Amino acid sequence: MATSFCPTTPVRSILQPQQNPPKSLLFLRGSCNGGPDFVKCRLSAYSWSSAASCSKIANGAAGFCGKPIVLRKLLQRRRGVVRAATIEEIEAQKSLIEKDSKGRMEKTIDTVRSNFNSIRTGRSNPAMLDKIEVEYYGSPVSLKSIAQISTPDASSLLVQPYDKSSLKAIEKAIVGSDLGMTPNNDGEVIRLTLPQLTSERRKEFLKIVAKLAEEGKVALRNIRRDALKACEKLEKEKKLSEDIAKDLSSDLQKLTDEYIKKIDAIYKQKEKELLKV
Repeated sequence: MATSFCPTTPVRSILQPQQNPPKSLLFLRGSCNGGPDFVKCRLSAYSWSSAASCSKIANGAAGFCGKPIVLRKLLQRRRGVVRAATIEEIEAQKSLIEKDSKGRMEKTIDTVRSNFNSIRTGRSNPAMLDKIEVEYYGSPVSLKSIAQISTPDASSLLVQPYDKSSLKAIEKAIVGSDLGMTPNNDGEVIRLTLPQLTSERRKEFLKIVAKLAEEGKVALRNIRRDALKACEKLEKEKKLSEDIAKDLSSDLQKLTDEYIKKIDAIYKQKEKELLKV
C-alpha cells in the first residue's frame, strides 16, 4: 500500500528524529474511545503544546503518535484543592465557638434573672417595675428610663419622674400592668404599697417562674445546637478534625449543663422568696 504525505510536511521531519525530544508523552489505558473522551480529560488538568496528528489502538490501550504531545501540569491553577487547617487555626476556631456560646448563655441567664425580678414577692424591689412601659410623647419607653425608683421600706416603692408631666402616664401604665398594686399619685411622686400575697396568688407566680425557668433552659439548649451545627460545618470544610469536633461537642454539653444548674439555682431562690410568708 502506498503511503501518502501531506505536501506541506517536510520528509526530513519524518525520517530524522527531532532535536528536542518531548518532556512527556500521554498514554491512556482503558476504553478511551478516541479523541472526544481524551479531550475531556486533557481540559480538566493539562495544557497542550500541540495537537495529535494521528491515533492508534493496541492491546486495549489508546495512544497518540505523530507530532509529540507535551504536557505541563498547571498545579497552581488546579481547583478544588482542600488545604487542611493548621493546629493554631483549629484551636482558634474551637475557641471562637466556645466563646460565642458562653457569651450567649450569659445573656440568657441575665434575661431569666431579669424576668424573675419583675415578679413581685413579699419584699419590695425596684426591679419589679423593670417590665413597665410608659407612653411618653407618643413612644413607649421603660419606666426606669424616665423615673427614679427607690424602696423606702420593705413593703413600698417610690417612683419619682424626671419630668412631672409624665406622672399620669406612669400611673396609667402601672394600673394596666399585672402587678396588682394601686398607685398613689400626689402630684410629685407615685407611691406603691405591696399588698400581702394570697396563697392563690403565690401559686400563680410559682407557675410563671417555673415556665420562665424552662424557657431559659430551652434557650441554652438552642445555643448548644447552633454551636454544634457550626462545628459540623467546619468539620466538613476540614477546618476541624473529627477528634477536635468530638471534644468541642463534649465541652459544649458541659457548658450547657453548667448554665442549666445556674438557672436551677436562680429558680430555687425565687421559689423560696415566693413561698416565704
